[in-house]
Amino acid sequence: MRARYGVPLGIAAAGAAGLLYSAGFEARSFRLRRVTVPVLPSGMRPLRVLQVSDIHMVSGQRKKQRWLRSLAGLRPDFVINTGDNLSDSEGVPEVLDSLGPLMEFPGAYVFGSNDYYGPMLRNPARYLLEKVQGRHGLNGNPPAVGVVHNPWEDMRDAFDAAGWLNLTNTRGTLKIEGVSVELTGLDDPHIKRDRYEQVAGGPSDSADFAMGVVHAPYLRTLDAFTADAYPLILAGHTHGGQLCIPFYGALVTNCDLDTDRVKGLSTHTAEGRTSYLHVSAGCGTNRYTPVRFACPPEATLLTLVGRE
Repeated sequence: MRARYGVPLGIAAAGAAGLLYSAGFEARSFRLRRVTVPVLPSGMRPLRVLQVSDIHMVSGQRKKQRWLRSLAGLRPDFVINTGDNLSDSEGVPEVLDSLGPLMEFPGAYVFGSNDYYGPMLRNPARYLLEKVQGRHGLNGNPPAVGVVHNPWEDMRDAFDAAGWLNLTNTRGTLKIEGVSVELTGLDDPHIKRDRYEQVAGGPSDSADFAMGVVHAPYLRTLDAFTADAYPLILAGHTHGGQLCIPFYGALVTNCDLDTDRVKGLSTHTAEGRTSYLHVSAGCGTNRYTPVRFACPPEATLLTLVGRE
């Protein structure tokens, strides 16, 4: 019996231990990533930008809520929220309570598909299948039916009331101690709500610095921002791969971005121009897959400094 069942039982035990670790510890092991990006004009003072993304709030996630509130202690110059705040249609009050201290700072936001629609139970293997088939989100897939509509308008109204800029296929400008920061944003490309033609043309001459903001880093949006000479693009959506293989990395990005750039700082080149790209691994998960492995939840403090 030992020879026949020892290996399967050992595998099962290892799998159970991995699941317990990924759901019970790593998914709740919140981190702060610190990144320095040389994108500002020479002579401009550094700017500290806090990026929060993919919170995927589920009612009752107290540790996540406390951690998000604590980020206000970083005292950033401004905050960028790159979407997917919800994974529970009843989670809006807890999102607003968690982000309340951060809404005391200047900020801006875009929404992701999970802000608009409730999550659906899916087989995680479908992400691998869709990668092989080149299908992502609604880009090549049939439209979702029977989905839950979240009360995202309440969240939008609260963000707007706090003075955060709504960057849904539009532009906005933040004034940071006399510095003009122009922000150009898109609605979520994952569900084909992006309309780059409405914001095309690149940074205005009056801005001291400009950057692009989008939830899902689809290549068409990165190409457009880069070709229009935005020096920095912020995105989320990928969860850093969520379930990664140690010493190898992510298997999927849930979009057409390559896995080498699934999280952190990288670059993107289009039409002879190059932009910095930062993709946040986010701090949450879909409520139906509340696990992370070799990819802890995070927020990022980006320090923007002058170009060398």
